[in-house]
Amino acid sequence: MTAPGFWGDRAAAQEKSGELSGLKKDISRWERMANDLEGLRELFAAAGESADPEALRELEAHCLGIERDVRAAETELLFSGRYDRGNAILSIFSGAGGKDAEDWAALLRRMYERWAEKRSFTARTIHEHFGELEGPSGWGLKNVSLEIRGPFAYGYLKRENGVHRLVRISPFDASSRRHTSFALIEVMPEIVAPEEVAIRPEDIQIDFFRSSGPGGQNVNKRETAVRITHLPTKLQVAVQVERSQERNREMAMRLLAAKLYQQKVKEQEREAARLKGETVSIEWGSQIRSYVLHPYQLVKDHRTGYETAQVEKVLEGEIDGFIDAELKAG
Repeated sequence: MTAPGFWGDRAAAQEKSGELSGLKKDISRWERMANDLEGLRELFAAAGESADPEALRELEAHCLGIERDVRAAETELLFSGRYDRGNAILSIFSGAGGKDAEDWAALLRRMYERWAEKRSFTARTIHEHFGELEGPSGWGLKNVSLEIRGPFAYGYLKRENGVHRLVRISPFDASSRRHTSFALIEVMPEIVAPEEVAIRPEDIQIDFFRSSGPGGQNVNKRETAVRITHLPTKLQVAVQVERSQERNREMAMRLLAAKLYQQKVKEQEREAARLKGETVSIEWGSQIRSYVLHPYQLVKDHRTGYETAQVEKVLEGEIDGFIDAELKAG
């Protein structure tokens, strides 16, 4: 970092700085765990010399804390992908179900934002396309993209890719009938190395537009939002979070690279499944998780079989059980 010209390439410098920060955190974490273990030895010796209930309670609390840290470290050993340590871009697309599906997309957005908050990660909206009606979860969403920043954010979230199904009594149905809604989750690494995908200038179309808010009103006077279409694949990305066209364009190009990388990964998964003789669908038809609010309460992951009846807690961001089960199964 002290080398001449290090900061000349801003993107590369930021990536290297992030790598250094991650290594420092790793070292600090292991040093803290070693110190905690030494403290545990001292507590164990003190508790062994007396039957003081308070000392035993303190020992138990200390053990539980170290066990939690060790389990977290073990989980992170499962992150072997190139981008697992980095940040993530999580996109939600409402599917079949009309107003209910748009409300479901808004519920999922809140769930992932709460999950990030519980982990002290940050979740920033980089693009949102509102529905036409306000529902119990606020304004419905046709689609939204969130930038989630934190250690191993992509590693934790990448297996959330897929269709999420909601079954409930529709708040939009005057007859209080049960409805099924669907939403598609896509998770991409925030930054993909240039050698992973090739984007030629002649293969993209760039359009500028005004950001819009709930109800369709424009939220700024200038056309600073950016939409990029990759002509060969028809993939589209849009960014509206920054104040200038140039910054939005830079982020949109990063997003497009990540989307092309994700497509490449899906193709590799399909080919691997074909060679193994498996029938695997990673499209709309393959729901990975169901959230049932009526006639009973249950959230079940169809890949691992992990389930819980604590639906409200799950929708408030307590999804680590599903993430851990999928990590260990994969």
